[in-house]
Order: sequence, then C-alpha cells, then structure tokens
Amino acid sequence: MPPFIFFHRARETFAADALGLEILEIAIPAALALAADPIASLVDTAFIGHIGPIELAAVGVAIAVFNQVSKIAIFPIVSVTTSLVAEEDAIATLSSDERESIELLDTSPTSVKETDELLPKHGASLDFTPSSASSFKKGQFEKRHIPSATSALVVSCVLGLVQTMCLTIFAEPVLMYMGVHKDSPMLMPARRYLVLRSLGAPAVLFTLAMQGVFRGIKNTRTPLFATVVGDATNIVLDPIFIFLFRLNVSGAAIAHVISQYVMSLLLLWKLVQQVDILPPTVGDLQLGRFLKSGFLLLMRVIAATIVVTLAASLATRTGPTAMAAFQVCLQIWLATSLLADGLAVAGQAIIASAFAKEDLDRAVDTSARVLQYAVVLGVALAVILYPGLYYGGILFTKDEDVLRLIRLGVPFVAISQPVNVLAFVFDGVNFGASDFAFSAYSMIFVSFISIFCLSMLTVGQGFIGIWVALTSFMTMRTLAGYIRIGAGVGPWKFLRTNA
Repeated sequence: MPPFIFFHRARETFAADALGLEILEIAIPAALALAADPIASLVDTAFIGHIGPIELAAVGVAIAVFNQVSKIAIFPIVSVTTSLVAEEDAIATLSSDERESIELLDTSPTSVKETDELLPKHGASLDFTPSSASSFKKGQFEKRHIPSATSALVVSCVLGLVQTMCLTIFAEPVLMYMGVHKDSPMLMPARRYLVLRSLGAPAVLFTLAMQGVFRGIKNTRTPLFATVVGDATNIVLDPIFIFLFRLNVSGAAIAHVISQYVMSLLLLWKLVQQVDILPPTVGDLQLGRFLKSGFLLLMRVIAATIVVTLAASLATRTGPTAMAAFQVCLQIWLATSLLADGLAVAGQAIIASAFAKEDLDRAVDTSARVLQYAVVLGVALAVILYPGLYYGGILFTKDEDVLRLIRLGVPFVAISQPVNVLAFVFDGVNFGASDFAFSAYSMIFVSFISIFCLSMLTVGQGFIGIWVALTSFMTMRTLAGYIRIGAGVGPWKFLRTNA
C-alpha cells in the first residue's frame, strides 16, 4: 500500500544485496562531492573567525548571498541533468527489441498529467544505437552520446557568466537588502568577499553541471576525486592568502575561486574521455527539452531560496553577533544536509533508469530503500551533531556572545536532521520519477507559509524564531513528499492500482 512505502521489504534495509550496494556506491561518493562547497566555506569561516567577529559576520552574509544566488542556477541544472542523462543512458544500453517493447508515456502507468506536455516520452525521440552506449568493442572504449550532457554544459556556462556580472555590479545593493547598511563595518569586507567570490561562479556552475552528468551515468567517484583535489587546494591556499599575504577576507575568496577552477578543469578532463560533448549538430543539443524541465525546478528553487535568504537577512538585521552565530549554524546545517543529498542522488539516478525501462518493481524497491536509509542517517546525524556543535563552536569563534547564540541554535540544527534528510531524499525520489511539476508547486506553497512564519516568529523570538521557522519549513517539505507517494498519485498511481 502506498502509505506504507517506508515498510516495503523493511527486513532487507541493511541487507548487502545488489540494490543496497549500488545505492551506497553512488550515494557515498556523491555525498562527499556535494559537500565540497559548504566544506570549503566552513574552512573560510574557521580561518576568518580568528580575524574577528565583524569579518566573520561579513563573510557570513556574502556566502549566504552567493550560495543562494548560485542555487537558483545550480539546482535546476544538476537535477534535470541527472534525470535526463540517466534516462538517455539507460535507453542507450537496451537492445532494439527491448526499446521497442517499452510503452510510450501516454499509455504508461508512470505518466504524469501535469508534465505530459513538458517532458519527452520514455523511449521516444531518443536516437540511440547500441553503439552509443558505453561498451567495449575490439578493445576500445566507446564514448557515450548523451545530448543532455552537452545541454547542461552550455546552459551552465551562460548562467555562470550572468551570475558573475550581476553579483559584481549589484554587490552593494544586494548586501544592503540583506541588512548590511552603509554605515555598517560589515559592508566593505562583505562586498570585497562577494565580488571576488563571484569570479568563480562560472567554474561553480560548470563543475556542478558535470557532476550531474556523472551522476546520471552512475559514476560519482570521479566528482569525488575532483572535489578532494579542489578542497585540498583551498585548504592549503587559505592560510597563505589570509595570513601570509595579509589579504584577510579577500584572501579567503581568492583561495576559494582558484580551488573551483582547479576542480572544473579536472572534471572536464575526465568527462571528455567518457562522453561526446560536441554533438554533430545544434539540434542534437535538445535545449528545448532541457529548458522546459529546468524551468519548473527554477520556480521551485527560487521559492526555497527566498525562505533561506529571508532567514539570513533577518539574522543580519539583529546585529553582527546574531549573524555570526547564524552563519556557523547554517553552514553546519547545510553541510550535513548534503550527506542526505547523496542518498537522493542515488535514488534519483536508479529510479530514473527504472522508469525509462518501465521496471516499476525496481523503482518501488529503490524508493523504499533510500527512504529507510534516510531515517537511519537522520537519527545518526542528530546524535552526533548535538554534542559536537555544542562543544565545537569554539573552532569557529572565541567570542562568548557568539558562542552563546550558537548553543541556542544547536537543538534546532541537530534535532531537525531526520526531517531534513527525509526532505532531500523525497526530492530525489520524485525527481527520479520526473515529477518536476509537483515538486515546483508544492515548494511554492510550502515557502509561502514559511515566509509568513519567519516574519511572525522573528518579531517576538528573534534568533530562536528564525530556527523554529526553518525547522517548520523542512518539516512541511517532508510531508509534501510523503503525501505524493503515500496517496499513490501522479507517477506513483501504479502503487494504488497494484495494491
């Protein structure tokens, strides 16, 4: 029955079977790779925290702006790329008879009324031959021909340049909107950090687009390799630029930008060895297909971004001390949540392949397994984070007022982890089913309620009110994802039919 998806084959949750091993093989490297940017930001935060609380707060505002603006472009690119690449790669590996046996979307039990005009039919308009799949022939490895991969790279380059231009030109107005006034001591260091960090936007988006391609072909080890090299570069360069060259916050930004370009070059080098990134004609790019699906997720991520950006803005308006504490808690919150996104990536890639092949049993088994893993991971993170952040705040600052506020935020950051993990994993499950329309509209509804909660709770509760509202935001996201599957509607209506 759809409402009991959590209990589907629950006895096999920890079984070392083929499905479990495939999920972990994709999820663990993906989680580590996804944590790259937040971890690098945490490194910046740790070094800058020893310069002073004003600089820490300034960088906190700048990072919040950069991350939220980047997420508007990153999330649609990565999510759509993963699903479309997984679908195209799965169909490419089928034999001619298998491809002909797959029903078109309008007669398939996986069809979704809301997206039947936006998404291509499974198995339709995909001009693949068996030779386009990854295989060995006469000792030579044949590159994959995946149009969505090239589409993602083109779009990411354009959006990266646009982001750099916008943040460079409008850095000061954006920071002022975030609550950093002209007479604030945070304005100048925040502006320097944001402008310099924006120079790395093209590399950030290009890197994430390539990660989406690798996820789609179920190769998350290559992005992990590039991430480790990039993070190591950032960690080595941070103290050199910040303290040796005495560039302070500017040094932290420069080190981060260099690490992003190193990462993108490594990924590009690996990608061209596996995928044909230059299609024969412009028409092969299928940009229309990519952009139509991406637009739905763009709506979704804008709604979510408004909530987190508003929370950061409200924290900034309460003063440098509150913003410094909020920055530390938020970066921990985001970094640990990305561990959950690793499970979401695994679920999305496997489920997208299963739907493309009309293997509905595999889609159900994968959905249940990643949700079960999510519960276990969420509880483990809560147990680890509560004492870890409570006593580990001194790693980021020695200011007693900032530490006091960090400890007030610890219960929310830690206890909300099970809900956070489930929210991310439900997203991955629904993206794998190409349920982009529901994901967009449900997020808009949840964000509208959360904005109201933020506005009301911050007035009376301040710092605590912000975290109550953010916890409620993640809880509603989880409920929306569960209701979609639990009710057996949309792409999951076959659960109710077969129950």
